Amino acid sequence: MPLSFAEAVDHATPLVVLEKDALAQWLEGQTASVERWVASNGFTAELGQTLLIPNGDATPVMALAGYGSASGRARKRFPLAAAAKALPPGQYHIASGVPADQLGTECLGWLLTGYAFDRYAAQSPAAASLVAPESVDAARVEAMARAEALTRDLVNTPASDMGPAQLQSSVETLARAFGATCTTLAGPELLDQNFPMIHAVGRAAEQAPRLIEMTWGDQGPLLTLVGKGVCFDTGGLNLKPGASMGLMKKDMGGAANVLGLAQMIMSLNLPVRLRVLIPAVENAVAGNAFRPGDILTARNGLTVEINNTDAEGRLVLADALALAHEGAPDLVISMATLTGAARVALGPDLAPFYTDDDTIADAVAQAGRQAADPVWRMPFHTPYEAMIEPGIADLDNAPSGGFAGSITAALFLRRFVGNSRYVHFDIYSWQPTAAPGRGKGGLGQGPRALLNALPGILGL
Repeated sequence: MPLSFAEAVDHATPLVVLEKDALAQWLEGQTASVERWVASNGFTAELGQTLLIPNGDATPVMALAGYGSASGRARKRFPLAAAAKALPPGQYHIASGVPADQLGTECLGWLLTGYAFDRYAAQSPAAASLVAPESVDAARVEAMARAEALTRDLVNTPASDMGPAQLQSSVETLARAFGATCTTLAGPELLDQNFPMIHAVGRAAEQAPRLIEMTWGDQGPLLTLVGKGVCFDTGGLNLKPGASMGLMKKDMGGAANVLGLAQMIMSLNLPVRLRVLIPAVENAVAGNAFRPGDILTARNGLTVEINNTDAEGRLVLADALALAHEGAPDLVISMATLTGAARVALGPDLAPFYTDDDTIADAVAQAGRQAADPVWRMPFHTPYEAMIEPGIADLDNAPSGGFAGSITAALFLRRFVGNSRYVHFDIYSWQPTAAPGRGKGGLGQGPRALLNALPGILGL
């Protein structure tokens, strides 16, 4: 099903959304036959319950959707999506029951029930379609849904079909769709143009490492997005155990999320000059792989001691961030599936982010709550800088000890953005178990929060 609203039609079935505590009062205003029908079908307005109310010829006169309790909804991100997936095919319009401040979010969740990753096998997404409520910005909600689908598709695609070259092709396709410009440096060109760490991380793979750049817009503040595009991460010579390697097709989730955000920005024609930088590599094992103990020199001249080749994401991001800073941007945002430490701290559902700017932090946090895109600020704790300074080189890519792993990775990246306004997201980009509006698999984390926050941050 396309991730879009249905056209408004006279025969769309009214959907009455009912909280458990409101069911009895609602029934008091209904006919005795409706009351008996609801009781005989066991409808109690539990979250996700649905029931069609037939008229005399057995066609539905309305549909009921259970909205549960406030405490139950607090444990779900898109509570109405649970009912949307349970409804039979047809067109529906929300007649009542959804709070005005939640209507846009619930519509987004409904559209997302139509997502299915069906590249390799047929799937069964929800088939119930929704007519956009008049008070909802339908174009914006559809842009969010389609961007989420792009992100999920990219993350869900296995590395056999989503290597650096295929990721480049995906960016080029997106650029063509919006009249953007896309250029790529690959293989030896990276060394010629001074991107030594991107080259070092990806040189052992069959597909050459590359730096993909997309630009769009010719007026407004310069917004630079940097996404980690490690299309598969074996761990390099610090080889991951098999259990830890199983999800490494999603190690380009930062790039996928950046592209989802970029698509929304272009779809909604935000007045910015957009620059997207994606270092795309595969961290593979071969005779020319970079090694523990190597010392690499980054684009900005800082030297980096390699103490773990499985901490490669920060290396490729560093070169790209240095380039971003050279362009004098108004804001730099990086997104990466960077550390397991972030998952230990916040689990898979919360996206941690870092910034030194309190105004930006407050805007992103508030926007995340409004967009059902939960985020949590983590600290750029400057006293930990000593942990990433090994002595033999300027920086250590994998400090020993295991403490504060997400923070030290963020501090490492901050060394490459100079005085640019900077936000870094350390995301998971994966839904471990299916939930309303979020099937198991690739997931967007942070783009909707950023989209809602950008006008205030950049003065748009």
